[in-house]
Amino acid sequence: MGFVHSPLRALLLLATLSGFFFVPVFAQDAQTDEDGDPKAEEVAEEEEEAKKEELPLEELQVLAEVFGKIKSGYVDEVTDVKLLRNAIKGMLTGLDPHSTFLEPEAFKEVRISTEGKFGGLGIEVTTEGGRIRIVAPIDGSPAADADLRSGDIVTRIDGKLVGDDLRGAVDSMRGEPGTRIVLTILREGESKPLEVPLVRAVIKVASVRGELLEPGYGYARITSFQSSTASNLRGQIEKLVRENETELKGLVLDLRNNPGGVLNGAVEVSDLFLEDGVIVSTRGRGNKEVSSESARPGDVLKNSPLVVLVNGGSASASEIVAGALQDHKRAIIMGTRTFGKGSVQTVIPMNNGGALKLTTSRYYTPNERSIQALGIDPDIVINQTEVSQGGGRKSVREVDLAGHLPNGNGEEENPSASDVEEINIDGGEERPSSMQLSSGEGLQTVDFQIREALNLLKGMSLVKSNLVTK
Repeated sequence: MGFVHSPLRALLLLATLSGFFFVPVFAQDAQTDEDGDPKAEEVAEEEEEAKKEELPLEELQVLAEVFGKIKSGYVDEVTDVKLLRNAIKGMLTGLDPHSTFLEPEAFKEVRISTEGKFGGLGIEVTTEGGRIRIVAPIDGSPAADADLRSGDIVTRIDGKLVGDDLRGAVDSMRGEPGTRIVLTILREGESKPLEVPLVRAVIKVASVRGELLEPGYGYARITSFQSSTASNLRGQIEKLVRENETELKGLVLDLRNNPGGVLNGAVEVSDLFLEDGVIVSTRGRGNKEVSSESARPGDVLKNSPLVVLVNGGSASASEIVAGALQDHKRAIIMGTRTFGKGSVQTVIPMNNGGALKLTTSRYYTPNERSIQALGIDPDIVINQTEVSQGGGRKSVREVDLAGHLPNGNGEEENPSASDVEEINIDGGEERPSSMQLSSGEGLQTVDFQIREALNLLKGMSLVKSNLVTK
């Protein structure tokens, strides 16, 4: 027998030994009752558990065989480490779009990014159909300034083709501030690819900002959820109250194109507006509840009307807030259906300095609705611009991603084909540009959805004052 590479030998050995270690032997050890009959049910349960633990010998042998064929027959020489790393990645990407293996450097970057400061373009991306698709740019980032949009497909980075390697694409887009990069993108409605030059910058995610839309009516935007988001939002609302010189009559909370972030940030933001009750719960394998978070007394708005703006770029933590406020009837949700990412990823450090980012549970709203692959439907559907007769581009949501996690409640997943149109083919945007959002003219003058939210707030405030008067 010829020489066999050590990793291949290890795989073969594992495949062989698995057949010895996991063969059930319960029949010979089974206890008997007073009549001498085996305790059949107990034995059956033990055998069933053993089958779950038993490694599939045939599949391990296939893995070892494929490994050997690649080593001996692939057109270019490939290292054992690369093959094994690809096998690990394949195990995870085959589960869902959000489970992945983080190499030590990538894990380090993840820890840095959760602190709200990193070097890059300020863009949230995901994989869909073997391509890298933009979920949302971060306000004030190079990506937002370059008018990159939700739904754009990144095909090349600095001229190099991009496949479905999400980690590799993110690594390529991040880098030293001041360095240049060119993204080639495909955009619905454009006849040919667009080349977008950008300059990397230090991305400081200012997660909350706000302003008075009119006397008595405030506006607060959350761009991502960090550990300090709730305290920053409280401070922003208190600042608006001081500027208004009295309590606010209503607030527009803008969660559009907010890709999510820290779970605790979403819980604490929801808690700012709720007096009691469940905010969110999570369930893991077997639909067993893993955790439940509840509100504490105290409403920062003192029960003044609240309108929450969402769209197809509102994901994860944004959907937790929208779902909690909607189920408790504390706010009117306005806009278009959210992204539908209702799964929890746990980052598990590994011995090599890397980490396993693994989907471990699903989010559920207070009314036990699963967000996963469904999203949050607004109470009032308002598109950013009028939709022309021909229709426009639909935004990409979790349900559109290949291999997405099922809903968990057994509900039928609504494909985007049933979604309302979000972008006018004549050029209307799903989100205002950064220049528009920072305009001193008043956001309601340049943003249709904010204007409609303000009008709704005025009506709600009038109804509330009439009820108080009566």
